[in-house]
Amino acid sequence: MAPAITLAAEAPKLSAANTGFMLICSALVLIMTPGLAFFYGGMVRVKSTLNMLMMSFISMGIVTILWVLYGFSVAFGTDKGSLVGWTSDFVGFSGIGKMELWDGYTIPIYVFAVFQLMFAIITPALISGALADRVKFTAWSLFIALWATVVYFPVAHWVWGTGGWAFDLGVIDFAGGTAVHINAGAAALGVILVIGKRVGFKKDPMRPHSLPLVMLGCGLLWFGWFGFNAGSWLGNDDGVGALMFVNTQIATAAAMLAWLAYEKIRHGAFTTLGAASGAVAGLVAITPSGGAVSPLGAIAVGAIAGVLCAMAVGLKYRFNYDDSLDVVGVHLVGGVVGSLLIGFFASGGGQSDVKGLFYGGGLDQFWKQCAGVFAVLGYSLVASAILAFLIDKTIGMRVTEEEEIAGIDQAEHAETAYDFSGAGGGAARTAVPTPVADAQTKKVDA
Repeated sequence: MAPAITLAAEAPKLSAANTGFMLICSALVLIMTPGLAFFYGGMVRVKSTLNMLMMSFISMGIVTILWVLYGFSVAFGTDKGSLVGWTSDFVGFSGIGKMELWDGYTIPIYVFAVFQLMFAIITPALISGALADRVKFTAWSLFIALWATVVYFPVAHWVWGTGGWAFDLGVIDFAGGTAVHINAGAAALGVILVIGKRVGFKKDPMRPHSLPLVMLGCGLLWFGWFGFNAGSWLGNDDGVGALMFVNTQIATAAAMLAWLAYEKIRHGAFTTLGAASGAVAGLVAITPSGGAVSPLGAIAVGAIAGVLCAMAVGLKYRFNYDDSLDVVGVHLVGGVVGSLLIGFFASGGGQSDVKGLFYGGGLDQFWKQCAGVFAVLGYSLVASAILAFLIDKTIGMRVTEEEEIAGIDQAEHAETAYDFSGAGGGAARTAVPTPVADAQTKKVDA
């Protein structure tokens, strides 16, 4: 009898369909950063609009260069001790062939690298919303470079890199609940505890200056998030990416409705800011969980996140920390909620056969999720606070009080978002003068 012949597994081949799909998803994720800029830019006062836009846009420049030089290698290179990766061929993209496929998948390494780059860009940009009105642009730029290096690149390896400790433990994070949203939310909290509150916090009105910009930004985020989430399966040969796409829409809708319902009961009105914030809360919460839950589970995840995030945004007044645009309340809380709910709502019919408590799986996955959530939260909080402290003690993190009052756009960028002198300028000039108004007028005239 002839010996049995064992056939080697057929090597994956380039899929033009998956490659094209992933390039489109990469572009969708990139447009989320300008979307975030508009979302945050509309939420601040007029005098901080440009600075808020620039705090997102500068990440597109800084992180791109760092990612090519060493970030991709640290995040997705060969594992070194379960904490970081390193592959010399990834440094400067110098040893990557244009047709070389990513590890076991049907897309080129270049495509995977650029897709993950877009995640690396938007994550530090998320932090900026907590720091509105008061941070030097040079200090913020330095913080992005250091934070991406010390925090984001290693955490991405923990969660998604082969050999990363959270990956090996079995922590589920489909598209960034821990690596992106908890990471950014915890960092925001760490930095604001170091740099302190805005001038006039809890005293002066700090309402959004342009709710239409907020809604535009939210729409761009919602649109781009389909690439963010569905693309994270790196193809759709088995339908998991399609499930994630559907769950993204469902959870976002549920969260928006839940936030609005809470807002109506609590405050007596349905606000556009509430609708936008609720939608983002749902997007955040479904990001880690959407590949593991059913569509009915996505409704539950979105609704729970919508209510809890709406409740959480008020914590800054109770605990007296100035999270300017509710990064902690939406991204940190939403990321924690979405990640932990996997332990209850994982159906076993999506990205893996893991089942949560409500599907007969016990609490095993819940405890794994807790390990990932609180490790990332703790590390990012402490590391970010240390980085902010070091920058503050060297070049200084904050603009002066006078510059903050007069407007950070003029102080840091020598520009204003809107030119009111062309229409109605005479009325503005005849207003009752004040020291602050005089200072702003002098700066504009100069």
